[in-house]
Amino acid sequence: MLQVCLNGTRGPGDSAAVPMSPDSLAESAARAVAAGAGEVRAHPRTPCGGTSLSPRVLGPVLSSVRAAVARAAVGRAAAGRGVRVTTAAAAEPDVGRRVERIRSWALLPDLVSVDWHEPGAEEVAGALLERGIGVEAGLWARTDGPERFARSPLAPRVRRVLVKVPYPPAGSGAEEASRSFLSGLELPPGIPVLLHGEDGSAWPVLRLALRLGLVARIGLEDTVLLPDGARAGSNAELVAAALAG
Repeated sequence: MLQVCLNGTRGPGDSAAVPMSPDSLAESAARAVAAGAGEVRAHPRTPCGGTSLSPRVLGPVLSSVRAAVARAAVGRAAAGRGVRVTTAAAAEPDVGRRVERIRSWALLPDLVSVDWHEPGAEEVAGALLERGIGVEAGLWARTDGPERFARSPLAPRVRRVLVKVPYPPAGSGAEEASRSFLSGLELPPGIPVLLHGEDGSAWPVLRLALRLGLVARIGLEDTVLLPDGARAGSNAELVAAALAG
């Protein structure tokens, strides 16, 4: 299954194709689902462009994207599996404020990533679980997140693990670095894994994820380039390239 990650913290300075507003996120999501994406991840943005967990910012994004994806996914059983967001500290650095935001949401995302290396990860995950929201544990290479997650009493309650392999270590390819990182993880039995890279590692890690039968992802959050190095004109173009092999 392939997830499309629509924008992340990128903006127009990275690519004119990066969607920012609820309407542009909805349009980009619909086109990506029509191209073959099975689920959607978005970073809600304020009118000034900052990422935000405010219900006034999150709500319109969820409503617009869900409606657009539902239309695009008609007749496709594997498409449109809800909207995923993240609680990364970049959106709200203060842990207490982040928890307050979660408790104030009127519309609820389908799955929310919690980066386990960030301070307050367990508090944030606990607040999500209290509200019945699925948690995806973000485990990044070269952080203490995997060790903290392995010790966490919440580990058996997460719905999925997101494994992020950024630029591979010097002298090591992206695939080798990914395999090494995956082999060292202590995960609850049977838990699904989403594996992804970013920028230079985005495409080789995606290809590895597909070969291993893991959830893969691609989108302008991870790379603005197609496999041949040309600039991508849309998230849909990246999805089509991923599925074309």
